[in-house]
Amino acid sequence: MMWSNFLMQEENRRRAEAGRRGRGQGLPGLSPEQEGKVKLVLLLTAVGATLAVLAVGTEFWVELNTFKTNGSAVCDAAHLGLWKMCTKRLWQADVPAGRETCGPAELPGEANCTYFKFFTTGENARIFQRTTKKEVSLAAAVIAVVGLVVMALGCLCIIMVLSKGAEFLLRVGAVCFGLSGLLLLVSLEVFRHSVQALLRSVSPEPPPAPALAYEYSWSLGCGVGASLVLLLGGLCFLLLTLPPWPWGSLCPKQGHRAT
Repeated sequence: MMWSNFLMQEENRRRAEAGRRGRGQGLPGLSPEQEGKVKLVLLLTAVGATLAVLAVGTEFWVELNTFKTNGSAVCDAAHLGLWKMCTKRLWQADVPAGRETCGPAELPGEANCTYFKFFTTGENARIFQRTTKKEVSLAAAVIAVVGLVVMALGCLCIIMVLSKGAEFLLRVGAVCFGLSGLLLLVSLEVFRHSVQALLRSVSPEPPPAPALAYEYSWSLGCGVGASLVLLLGGLCFLLLTLPPWPWGSLCPKQGHRAT
């Protein structure tokens, strides 16, 4: 009887040690509460990632419109984005009566769409007697793509944190999400400069360049929203990696002394 009790105690001790080792090899420092917070922030960044892919994947970020001309039945409008440019000839009868410029470009008409030549042959594109600045446009596209790649790396880091317990990757993911949001903002600003440069690059050759009005599309708004959401997600992930505030542990001690 004493021998059997000794074996049972020894077996219980071994199981306790194995359990402690298993807990040490599991998710170090990642409690169920922290895991829930990580999943919640990951859901927030998933919204930002969706908006970012939608913004970069769409072809039109700005709409260029000529002004209505008297004595002509048609007018010209255009869409411009990171990858593609479309010019469209519209019937003035279809344009809203209270609108001074031609458009919107979604109206039915004769369209001519081309991808930017500087991605293939290195040439600038011409639109409404104006020439694009290929260096600025290329910079906006490259920065946007790099932002998406960094965002994908951040998603991979957070997935590894939740699946493998690699808690140290939480800070890496926070940096990746924050950097991707910042890169998208920079891409939007560079694109805005490319639009301003296009409007100023009037060709002196005949025929004279028409006056243009421009307005940014909803895709640009998606890009701004994605940048802000990704920056917020990166900040939240970074806060989850910080240690608890020192005064939070002092409150129970003060309450204990008061009692």
